[in-house]
Order: sequence, then structure tokens, then C-alpha cells
Amino acid sequence: MKLTSLTHFLLFAFALLGPASAAAQFKLTAEVRPRTEFRNGFKTPTSTGFDPAFFTEQRSRLYVDFKDEKYAMRFSLQDVRIWGEVPQIFKEDAGTTFLNEAWGQYFVSETFSVKAGRQIISYDNQRFLGGLEWAQQGRRHDALLFINENKEKRTKLHVGLAFNADKDKPEFGYLQAPAANFYSVGGNYKSLQYAWYNKTFADKKGSLSLLALNAATQNADSTSSNKQTLGIIPRVKVGKVALAADIYYQMGKIGDNTVSALLAGANATFQTKATPITVGFEYISGKDGDDTSSDITNFSPDYGTNHAFNGLMDYFFVGPANANVGVIDLYLKTKFKVGKAALLLHGHQFMTGSKQFDAEGAELSKVMGFEVDAVYVRKLAPAVTLHVGASVLLGTETLTTIRPGNETFNQWAWTMITFKPTLFNSEEEKKKKKKK
Repeated sequence: MKLTSLTHFLLFAFALLGPASAAAQFKLTAEVRPRTEFRNGFKTPTSTGFDPAFFTEQRSRLYVDFKDEKYAMRFSLQDVRIWGEVPQIFKEDAGTTFLNEAWGQYFVSETFSVKAGRQIISYDNQRFLGGLEWAQQGRRHDALLFINENKEKRTKLHVGLAFNADKDKPEFGYLQAPAANFYSVGGNYKSLQYAWYNKTFADKKGSLSLLALNAATQNADSTSSNKQTLGIIPRVKVGKVALAADIYYQMGKIGDNTVSALLAGANATFQTKATPITVGFEYISGKDGDDTSSDITNFSPDYGTNHAFNGLMDYFFVGPANANVGVIDLYLKTKFKVGKAALLLHGHQFMTGSKQFDAEGAELSKVMGFEVDAVYVRKLAPAVTLHVGASVLLGTETLTTIRPGNETFNQWAWTMITFKPTLFNSEEEKKKKKKK
């Protein structure tokens, strides 16, 4: 991060304190999060003769939050880099410092507000819309949100809109021109419209969320195609058992191809004397290897925090999207207390979500492999948390046939320490003054 940029940012942040009203809240937070990884078959099977990868990637952030009676704002700068990618003595940086969040929210009334700017869009368990905070860079949207939240009725309704453009036609050179509206940023939508509704049950033992989302992507001929995703996300607690489900259906078009795809999952969490145990499954549709139609039947969880699903080794929808194979995930999860720490244990049985064939045309077994994840979490201080993780994936011939790599035994290990202190909080300062 350039020193001049950081200095100007801090000066601006503290300048906000001057005109603030007595009811205003100001908070300055920092984050430093280095993560060291050993990868030997992470995201896809390794191959004979390949060396493991070993590196440290660090995220550094600065958050400025300001809230007054009628509005709230957040500014956040972020730097993401691999240790050693910049020389110790340098004049030019690799350009990894960028704007993480910058949004303002105006409170029209007690229940209705408008939020605009670069922001996290995240709902429910983040299966389809999530902040992707596991990734050091995270996921952000440049969007306008209309928010209605009624605490008495326990309802929330968010309507979001986004329209993306790039620098192909500089504003000062072309106010209008042929193809001035063409959007060439790969992997992103041209425009987005969605509505998310959430209702918490009266006894607070469950909730229901509904999602309707349309994403328009730019075609090569300057036209746009629209894909819709509809979701139902129920949660309910029956006695000591928590039940949850996610059902999403995708339709519409990608280019000239018709979309018809499904994601459906459910799980049950049982509270025991020793530990909670979660048993569940998830089905993500794919496209059969002998299906010669142009229809798209493989579901894509486009904007979710996919690292939290289908195993921590990110074999599905994080790096490679598993092509159009789809996946069936049968899983068991639990969590133990280990002194002042916690140990998370996950087991996954992966199968294909479609029929697949080998080079000779013989149908492959549906079983792709079995993964075990273990994560040790300990809070070292109020603002310091340590994570240590290890994962093993035992693949099958099906997995090595449909994916790059030929080794069936794959490993991944990592350790991460997060420092996230509050540097200044006006509310805490007010309390200290009152005590004096």
C-alpha cells in the first residue's frame, strides 16, 4: 500500500470526526491476515512428478465506518500479495492495493433505506450470494440496494440493481458511439437485478428466504442474454434438531443456449452432549456425457461463497467448476471443544451429478472420491485468531478421468493467523468519559 494513499485515507477518516453530531458513531478497524498453504492436489488432482506448492498470501485491510442518524458509510482499502513477490527495495509495486468497499446508506425511515456503492452482497448461508471472505480478495458488487426491514413483523426485503461498464470508451472521449455500451470484463455480469425476501417465524425457531435473480451477460455480437435463478431457503428447528434446505433452479439463456439446471440440498443438525453432528446431502445437476443438445443443464452457484460447500479442498465451483459434470455431495460435519480451542471435522463422499464416460465410451462409476477436512481454531487474544487446517482427498478413476491430474491421493495443509483490532471506536470513548 502506498504511504501517501494510506496517509490521505487516515486523514480523511479522522476528519469525519469533526462535523459529526453527538449521536454519530465512528469506528476504525484494521485487519492483517497472512495464510501459508501447502498444496499437493488442491482444487484438482496432482500428477506424477509434480512438486507441491508452498507459499504465503497476505491480506491487509483498513475499515472506516461512520454512522449518523440519517446515514451510514463505509470505506475500506485492501492489499493482497504473495510474500516475496515484490523485492525488498523497490520503486514500483505490483498494484495489489485496491478499494475493497465504499458505500453509503441513507435511512429514509425506520424501516426503509437506500444503499449504493461497492459492497458485499451476502444472504442466508451464502450458497448463491456471498462475500467469499475465505478468498483473500473477497467478492464485491458495485450496486444499488433498496432495503426494507421491519423488526416488528420480522421481515426483510432487499431489491438490488447493478449495471456494469468498462473503459473501452473513455467518458471524456465518447459520450455515445457504436458499441460504446459493450462490456468486455470476463466472468462478470453486464447487469443484475434481484429481490431477496426473508421472514423469521414468530417463535424464532425458523425462517424462510426467497430469492429471484436475473443476470444479463454480454454476448460477442453486443446483445445480452439473461439467466434467472430462483431460490427457496427454509430453516426450522424441531426440538433439538435443526433442519435446513436449499433449492435453486436456473433458467433463461446463455448466448443461444437454453438453461435448465437445479441445486437441491438438505441437512439436519443434532445436538448431542459432546458435540453437534450435521448430516446432509447436496445435488448439483450436470450434463450427461452423451447429451449432444446445446441445452445447459449444469447448475452454477455463480456468486456464492463456494469454499464453504463441497469440501474445503475446493474441487468444485471454486477453481475449476468441474466442467459440466455436476456433483452429489453426501457429508457429515461435527465440531469438538479442545481446551480453549475448537476442532472442526468434515467428511464428504463425492459423486457425479450426471452420467460420464471414458475415452472408449464406457460409463464411469459415479463415485469421484472421499474427502476429510480438519480445522483447529483458537482465539489467542480478543483480536487475534489462529486457524490450522489439513485435508486429504482420495480420488477414484472417475475423478482422474474427468479432471486434470493422475494421482488419487491428494493433500492440502494451511495455517492462518488473523489480527483484527479496533483502533478507534467513538462509542467506547463515550463510555470511558462517562465513567470518569
